[in-house]
Parts: sequence; structure tokens; C-alpha cells
Amino acid sequence: MSKLKQALQNRILVLDGAMGTMLQRYKFTEEDFRGERFKEFPYPLKGNNDLLSLTQPKAIAEVHAKYFEAGADIVETNTFSSTTVGMADYHMEDLVYDLNYESARIAKEVADKFTAENPDKPRFVAGSIGPTNRTASLSPDVNRPEFRAITFEELRIAYKEQVESLIDGGVDILLVETIFDTLNAKAALFAIEEVKEERQIDIPVMVSGTITDASGRTLSGQTVEAFLTSISHVPLLSVGFNCALGADQLKPYLQRLSHATDFMVSAHPNAGLPNAFGEYDQSAKEMQALIESYLKDGLINIIGGCCGTTPEHIKAIVEVAAKYEPRSIGAAV
Repeated sequence: MSKLKQALQNRILVLDGAMGTMLQRYKFTEEDFRGERFKEFPYPLKGNNDLLSLTQPKAIAEVHAKYFEAGADIVETNTFSSTTVGMADYHMEDLVYDLNYESARIAKEVADKFTAENPDKPRFVAGSIGPTNRTASLSPDVNRPEFRAITFEELRIAYKEQVESLIDGGVDILLVETIFDTLNAKAALFAIEEVKEERQIDIPVMVSGTITDASGRTLSGQTVEAFLTSISHVPLLSVGFNCALGADQLKPYLQRLSHATDFMVSAHPNAGLPNAFGEYDQSAKEMQALIESYLKDGLINIIGGCCGTTPEHIKAIVEVAAKYEPRSIGAAV
């Protein structure tokens, strides 16, 4: 049995918090984003956080280390937008392999260091595969409902390149996350299965959708149960939800998911809902209390934080998660 599956049987595993929230603290300038390598690049680069894996690798390693120091078992690579589709906004499609490979390598190096210091608590790296800024199910033009900004095949090709480079960089898990359109996710999962078959490997896959509002549906209109049905043909390590909602708003959907699946269940909610300035005010203690209600109800196998969460939030989650048993598999009714 792999160390990851063994750890999941024994306890609730904790995922890291937000990368973007932490990088904002560095107040990087346009010059910092460029570094030496992209000094003369003809387009603006500030805001391309994934690029910092190449131009500010020390900062990326520091963020991973802070989450591990807080007690996280799993950190995500800094690759949320590292597909040709995501990088097109910055004219950096050619950099996709480097971005994913280096991000995975940095995270794995930090994880291995923490594992070596405490072999009883192995640390893992999840390759973050974001949804892209295009949707395969919906038209971006209200006057042309039949129009699609991207095809399934274009997404499959983009995701395959990302998956291959993340695996080359040494990730332990692939995490298809923040899914607002399940057709995009299916393209990612198709690409993953293709790579697994070609390379004759078996790498654990986590899937995490996003319930966008109080309707209880994804952006492309699926309920919790429809979302689960759409992806359950793939052998998954876990299925869950992240982003968009705070821990309290997310709970009813996690309850439904937990009762409907035999996969392990994950959640990494936001630190509450954003205020008028787009910032997150929920304290670590407040979030801890809300997460504890998940644990009391036995809903969770993997728990972490999304937007607005920091090492302080993760430390508080680690403390409370240690008191509870993980959700038992086969709990679906």
C-alpha cells in the first residue's frame, strides 16, 4: 500500500491554503515577475503568479515550507493556470512545460525535506490543474448561444501537456480543481487516463468542483449529484469541493456528496466570503470552528483552505483535524 493511502486510512489529511494570498504579501513588482530571464519580454507579466516559479523560486519554496510548518500533509504546486490556454493571456504558451516541471520540482524538494525530518509524517505534492479561463459547455456570447470559446479536444491537448510535465517534475497526486464546468474537467481526466496508459503508471487523482452560489450548482448548471455522476467512471482517490463559498455555506453540499459517494471526500473552502474590497476577513479560529462541524459529522478525509487562507488557518485546521477520525469509506447510502 502506498504511503499516501496508508496515511489516509489512519487520519484526516490536511491540504495547504492559498498560494495567491501568500504571494500578495511579497508585493512583487513588474520587475520581480520578469526576473532576469524575462527582462525584455514585450508584454506585461505582473499578476502571472505561476511565472514566479521560474523568476522567484525561493518565494514559492518559502510558501510551501510555511504550510508544511503549519502541519499540512499535502501542498499544491503553483500551476493553477499553467496550461497553454491559461498562459495565452500572457503570450507564454511556450513556457508550459517549464512552469509545471519547475513548480512540481520546487514543491517536491520542500516536501522531501520535511519528510526526511519526520518520516512518520510523510509529506505529499498535488499537481494543481485549474479549470482554465474558457468553458466548453457554455457560450461566452449571449447573442450566440451555440458558440464555444474552446473545444474538448483543445482542452485535452492542453491538459495532457500539463499532466506530463507535472509528473516529470515529481508530483505524488494530480488535483483537478475549482471545476465550474464539468466538461472541462472531463477533458482533464481523459488526458490523465491517456498519460497513465501511455506511461504504464498509476497516479492518484483528486477532483474538486466548485458550487458557485446558493443555487447549489456548478456554473455549468450541475447539482452535486449530477457532478458526481459525471466523473465517477474514473478511478479517483477523492472527490470534493473548493473555492467560491466559505466553510459554513459549503457544508450542505458536502453532506450530500458524502452520502452519495464511496470515494474519499475532500474540501478546501475559502476563508468566508469576500468583503467589499475582495478580501477575506474570516479568522483562523472562526474557520476552525466551522471545519470542526464537518469533522464531527464524519464528512471529510482531506481538508484544507482556498482563497484567503494562510498558514495560520491551516495550523488551526491541523489542530482540530487531529481530534477526529476520517470519514469511513463505504459511508454512502
